[in-house]
Amino acid sequence: MAFFAVITAKGPNWDHAKGIREQAYFAEHAAFADRLTDSGVIVLGGPVEDPEPDVIALLAIETDSEEALRAIFDEDPWIRHEVFRLKEIRAWTIWLDGRARVGSGTAV
Repeated sequence: MAFFAVITAKGPNWDHAKGIREQAYFAEHAAFADRLTDSGVIVLGGPVEDPEPDVIALLAIETDSEEALRAIFDEDPWIRHEVFRLKEIRAWTIWLDGRARVGSGTAV
């Protein structure tokens, strides 16, 4: 398995008059993202501050390849309805991961 850093951005059908949770197909997109999180594909994700106003979120994704990642996200209702898009995908080699230590009592 490989890790990828994914930046999502507003698509042509993003309604700029509405917030993120008010966008068309939000419930379907959220259910899709929850399934990916439950299956371990989305490791971390959420809105990210960016100087480019169209950027929405940053995701840490674990899957076999960039091609597999794109195929998975082709099923996202927001991709299908062009509410958002995958703006950037970068292969990511994870060297440090402190998540396993959270709550373990291990002091650094």
